[in-house]
Amino acid sequence: MDDLANIGASEVFTFGFVILGIFLVFLGIKTVSQGMEYTVERFGKYTQTLKPGLHLIIPVVDRIGYKLNMREQVLDVPSQEVITKDNAMVQVDGVVFFQIIEASQAAYEVNNLQLAILNLTMTNIRTVMGSMDLDQLLSQRDTINTQLLNVVDQATDPWGVKVTRIEIKDISPPRDLVDSMARQMKAERDKRANVLEAEGFRQAEILKAEGEKQSAILEAEGRREAAYRDAEAREREGEAEAKVTTLVSNAISGGNIQAVNYFIAQKYVEALRDIASAKNQKVIMLPMEVTGILGSVAGVTELAKEAFKKGGEGGAVQPWGTKE
Repeated sequence: MDDLANIGASEVFTFGFVILGIFLVFLGIKTVSQGMEYTVERFGKYTQTLKPGLHLIIPVVDRIGYKLNMREQVLDVPSQEVITKDNAMVQVDGVVFFQIIEASQAAYEVNNLQLAILNLTMTNIRTVMGSMDLDQLLSQRDTINTQLLNVVDQATDPWGVKVTRIEIKDISPPRDLVDSMARQMKAERDKRANVLEAEGFRQAEILKAEGEKQSAILEAEGRREAAYRDAEAREREGEAEAKVTTLVSNAISGGNIQAVNYFIAQKYVEALRDIASAKNQKVIMLPMEVTGILGSVAGVTELAKEAFKKGGEGGAVQPWGTKE
């Protein structure tokens, strides 16, 4: 019976030892998910960092210290009041994007990493935006974001954290200040509209003056061309008159009195034409010497017949008063 008891106790002890071993093995197996990293502490001291995958640690001796998310994370910055350089009170909020680069530093270099990043960002928002005027604050958000990113990223570098982006979401000035800005903007736009309208009138007047100038130049050129043409016509008319006068003079000098009658008849005919073409002339009075006019015309006819007769005998018509 004692042997049976000893055998039973031995088997129970062995079975218990096996169960304990299996339990400890399961305690030592650690699975790390993708995007996570675990720190391992041995008797409270950091020893290593477990990357994603299956790992085995010493049970009881080693334990998991911190489980850190290595993916990029987003942290909302709550709204806060900021006093600008020109003493304007504005409400500002934002957002911070950060990523843990070194798990051991993020776990042991700072306590409550997200709270530290949040307070650091809010403090630097007040510092950066407090050094700027309200107009700069509203128009230079990219500059503000860049300055905040440089300062906060440099400050969090010892914590094993990379701040990838800081964005100011909303800047809310007081209501009375917004109304003043709206009135200022309206006045500025009215000013630009008046300037543009005045500039338009000015350009219109300039274009009108240029048009009148060009018109006057073209009109003057037209008058000059007309005068030139009139002078040329008068010159041609004078040359023809001179030629006729020369021919008549030669005819008179040759003893042909009919050439004088030609000129007299021409002047009579022109005078009668002017009398007949007058607008206020309803009754035409013929001069007493109408028979003389007819005689002059008859003399011209005889002169022409004589010229054609000589031309037929000589083969060509010669000028009045000239002899072959």
